[in-house]
Amino acid sequence: MTFAVRYYTKTGNTRKLADAIAKELGVEALPISEKVTEPVDVLFLGNSYYAFNIDPEVRSFVSSLDKEKVGKIVNFGSAAMLNSTYKKVKAEADKAGIAMDEREFHCKGEFKGLHKGRPNDDDLKAAQDFAKQFK
Repeated sequence: MTFAVRYYTKTGNTRKLADAIAKELGVEALPISEKVTEPVDVLFLGNSYYAFNIDPEVRSFVSSLDKEKVGKIVNFGSAAMLNSTYKKVKAEADKAGIAMDEREFHCKGEFKGLHKGRPNDDDLKAAQDFAKQFK
């Protein structure tokens, strides 16, 4: 099984999760500005809500994916207020013809004083445990 981890973050919270997941999978976590050039069975995609939607860069990244190179996408992320971005990412993946795994990882993220210190060590361990399911 081959893996890749890409993330989009404005606060650094999602990068922390991406690094934890990538460490568990033995790959490097890269920002979405780094295209997926090699075939992967599973692409872990980290993102969050910004103004009640996924960022346009995330939508653009998903639409640029080659369905012949990406087996499926696994969504993960953090947010201070809203929860899962799964439905938003799945809508973009569906347009690109790429499957989404039904499983995802989400935790609280610190933003403007809310959820201070999140994601914390327990969240990072939970992200690694989540990634183990795919090995």
